[in-house]
Amino acid sequence: MSTKIRLQRGGRKGRPVYSIVVADARSKRDGRFIEKLGTYNPNTNPATIDLNFDSTLSWVMKGAQPTDTARAILSYRGVMMKKHLLEGVRKGALTEEQAEAKFEAWVSEKENKIEGKVQSLNDAAKASKSARLAAEAEVNNARKAAIEAANAPVVEEAPAEEEAAAEEEAPTAEATEEATAEESAE
Repeated sequence: MSTKIRLQRGGRKGRPVYSIVVADARSKRDGRFIEKLGTYNPNTNPATIDLNFDSTLSWVMKGAQPTDTARAILSYRGVMMKKHLLEGVRKGALTEEQAEAKFEAWVSEKENKIEGKVQSLNDAAKASKSARLAAEAEVNNARKAAIEAANAPVVEEAPAEEEAAAEEEAPTAEATEEATAEESAE
């Protein structure tokens, strides 16, 4: 019997959630399976993968063939790397201690990359939120200024300017009359 490690679709329309299963190659996509190995949720960022590592590794070592997507998921979680190292130990190229050291180094590097991605996504979300809040505050201030301008009482400055101009001209006219009077008195 040929076995496959593949995804079994669940969830609702437009929001899939997959089960990672071992099934006979002849069974339907969502049909009977031998064992459920984990779940895969592509709706989150980064995608959530919950996997029974030991059981998955044992099936891969027995010869179960993962589909392309399942292979990518298993590689992401390190199952394929562990299989590669165990094959090297079986052939005598590595010792078990060397294989475990390489695998632990790979896992720590992978976790750092994932943590960096999560941190950058969180930082980008915070920056986006602060930018949206600043833009909203700017719009609110502009609306507030427009409302204040519309509700402000109208100040008539034109009559005050005319009165000031009339007062300035009047003393000049009086000074002219005085100068004319002084000239005629002489």
